[in-house]
Amino acid sequence: MVSLGLKPSKYQGRKKTARGKRVIRHIRVRKRVSGTVERPRLCVFRSLQHTYAQVINDDRGHTIAASSDMDPELMVSCKGKNKSEVASLVGQDVARKAFKAGVTTVVFDRAGYKYHGRVKALAEAAREGGLRF
Repeated sequence: MVSLGLKPSKYQGRKKTARGKRVIRHIRVRKRVSGTVERPRLCVFRSLQHTYAQVINDDRGHTIAASSDMDPELMVSCKGKNKSEVASLVGQDVARKAFKAGVTTVVFDRAGYKYHGRVKALAEAAREGGLRF
């Protein structure tokens, strides 16, 4: 099993909570999805207020590019926008940074979240930014 820093046994009895269900889904997906040198993993995390994205090479355990709405250059442009619009800005930024690092194709890891709302906005903006899933 892939070591994620998440212990499935810790969440086995708590599958009834939303976080427990998401963590179990994430662990199940991460058994199959991993990033390589040719196709790193674009991982998305969303909290109640913020959105984060990383391009990760799991073979070496390195983060190639990362972006969030907490970055100083994005904070200014995120003022007054709703969460989906902010997520699309994060997607464009992570695509730009990944392209600068030489990454053109990625594997999308939605981390157990449903593919709609902020996750979908981030993915579509990353595609428009030049990343291929």
